[in-house]
Amino acid sequence: MIVVEDDSISEEVVSMNLAPVKRLDEKDDSCELDDNGLAESTGIAHRVFSATHRGQSFSMGGGKPLPPLPALSKEAYRVDYEGPDDPYHPYNWPSRRKLVTYICLVYTSLCVTMGSAVYSPASEVIAKKYNVGSVVTILGTSVYILGFASGPVVWGPISENKFGRKSPSIVSIFLFTIFSFGAAVSKDLQTLIICRFFAGLTGSAPWAVVVASFSDLYDNSHRGKPIIVFMFVTFMGPLVGPIVGAFLTNSNLGWRWTQYISGIMGAVALIVDILFVEETYHPLLLAYKAKALRKATGNWAIYAAHEEKEINLNDIVTKTVARPIVMLFTEPILLLISVYTAFIYGILYLFLEAYPIVFAGYGLTGGVEQLPYFALVIGLGIASLSIAYILDPQYRKKLLANGGKPVPEARLPAMIYGGIAFPIGIFWFTWTGNYPQHIHWIVPTLSGMFTGYSLLAIFQPAISYLVEAYPTYAASALAAATFVRSSFGATFPLFAGAMFHNLGINWAGTVIGCLGLIMVPVPILFLRYGQQIRARSKFGV
Repeated sequence: MIVVEDDSISEEVVSMNLAPVKRLDEKDDSCELDDNGLAESTGIAHRVFSATHRGQSFSMGGGKPLPPLPALSKEAYRVDYEGPDDPYHPYNWPSRRKLVTYICLVYTSLCVTMGSAVYSPASEVIAKKYNVGSVVTILGTSVYILGFASGPVVWGPISENKFGRKSPSIVSIFLFTIFSFGAAVSKDLQTLIICRFFAGLTGSAPWAVVVASFSDLYDNSHRGKPIIVFMFVTFMGPLVGPIVGAFLTNSNLGWRWTQYISGIMGAVALIVDILFVEETYHPLLLAYKAKALRKATGNWAIYAAHEEKEINLNDIVTKTVARPIVMLFTEPILLLISVYTAFIYGILYLFLEAYPIVFAGYGLTGGVEQLPYFALVIGLGIASLSIAYILDPQYRKKLLANGGKPVPEARLPAMIYGGIAFPIGIFWFTWTGNYPQHIHWIVPTLSGMFTGYSLLAIFQPAISYLVEAYPTYAASALAAATFVRSSFGATFPLFAGAMFHNLGINWAGTVIGCLGLIMVPVPILFLRYGQQIRARSKFGV
């Protein structure tokens, strides 16, 4: 119990969740405060208070009285940024400081995305080793991508809570490294597939957390190019992965090195992330600032709003894990953008099976049949340059004209161009690749430039659009999109072989190309009506 002599603090005490448990209006010889703040016998009236937690009452202990309240209002003790030019704010960090964190996070993302596809060329060798069908070994790719679908639903919202961006990223790449080495030394097929799943599940933080980190580092007028480079590198991973995996599998090193290389790259990423990556989450940085000020001044009333957040299991389930799912099914923008990007993403991983089928018809083997993926990488590069130096400057003009406020729909023209390029690339690839006896291999190879262009031209503006449409819940929106996207990516490789063998290369491509044509109106729809739809959103701006 705590003895308080001054009735004037009673309202403040109630606001601090302290409940009166006893009132003595008559003289009482129980105690009073001496010069040392300890209780002694007195005959004055007093009020006794205690705090409660989980139904249990408690006091300061040791006979100490309730400390006096701060002289100023609570708002006066809350730390904040010193305006838009505060050097402590990540937007205002020196370019070199931003670049170090940026490069480390991009490399981390490359490790994880490359790991998704480096295994693919080893599928046939693994099938022969364990005497199973090829579809069973393809599960090693599918379950990895399925892990991609599940992980961001947790990683994204966690990064918006008490933990910020850096801690989830480090934990994620650490676990990815462990499970990659586990897959490399696996003694049987089931262990290999299980380790692949958990490598994808635990390593999936970059898709939700890294992009959110870039939104912390760069404001709307400077965010375009960093995200373009990030998208280029992360999409390059699944395209370069099969090339690396094929040559490792056909070398003296063998298929296990497709997993060793992932583990080694992950270990390097873990070290550089621990040493060089800085926390970028704005609210958590203010918590660090408040902690430093408390230590320097001895004024323990100083606080940051982020420090008042409390985490319990119910919050994690209902707010962090459930939020991306709720947003997915209540936000039409998020749902349609997610489905569109998921379809394109599924085709990316369908190519892991389709490209070897097509180019095996030209007699290319030993890893050489994977080299046409470089055309897709060139297409990615063309899209990156066109967005960075043509479309992004146009966006920045619209941003300035809007007073520096985001204009999400201004991101969509690139997505429209990519949507048109995608079916062109698919029809070109499958109809020319169907006739290897008449058409040179370079012709279907060059189609990859259109397909590669469409991959980045669709994804980059889609990601930027979601970040700007849902700035407060960017990580949750990206987690929801990643969930849908990776679900498609996990499924498409499983039926790719049967589809291309049974329908034929040309007609399988016709089905895919026609579906791509159906998706073309999606960005056009949001370019016209996106602002009105966002005005009715509970999560967006």
